[in-house]
Amino acid sequence: MKNKKIFLFIDGSNLYASQYDLFGPDKFLEFSIFLKKIENKLRLKFHKIYFYASYSPKSLKPTNKEKGYLKNEALFYKSAKKVKDLEFFTGYRSKTSGKEKEVDVKLTADLVSLAFLNRFDVCYLFTGDADFLQALFNIKRHHNRKSMYLICMENKIMYKGSFYFKTFIVSFNHKQIKFHKKQTVEFLNIESREVVEEIK
Repeated sequence: MKNKKIFLFIDGSNLYASQYDLFGPDKFLEFSIFLKKIENKLRLKFHKIYFYASYSPKSLKPTNKEKGYLKNEALFYKSAKKVKDLEFFTGYRSKTSGKEKEVDVKLTADLVSLAFLNRFDVCYLFTGDADFLQALFNIKRHHNRKSMYLICMENKIMYKGSFYFKTFIVSFNHKQIKFHKKQTVEFLNIESREVVEEIK
């Protein structure tokens, strides 16, 4: 991939939910260190990183559990914002349903438009959400020279995507997961103690 422009698109809300499920409320994934581990494992350097997320709303009378969750979330996103060449897009939450708004649409729009503008040669999409597959199919249909890959956390794997695009699965537990022979999967084994920080 020498001399090729490599972009990384991250579904930050999906990644945050994944790391919270894995490490709980008292620890968080230090994203800046985590990213370097990913680059080392893939033996490349991302030229540009796009990170999409939204902050959870705070209740009028938050419980200790909610306060802990919000602190965890804030620290995780803060660690992402420290990364050089990372563009952080912040969506919002619906006041009525609490559901995330704009994030998925913005990620999809950027992914497709930057491909059509020929801003990158190679892209990695970090998510476990199969809803983004249509964007990748669209790019592949019209720009088949572009290389596209998926990165997923071990607890949020886009199984369908791995039939169409090579998928790298970040594994902390090093569990054996069986896949179909038509799926193209490679594990990126990382020690959690190297990328996870305790909340004091």
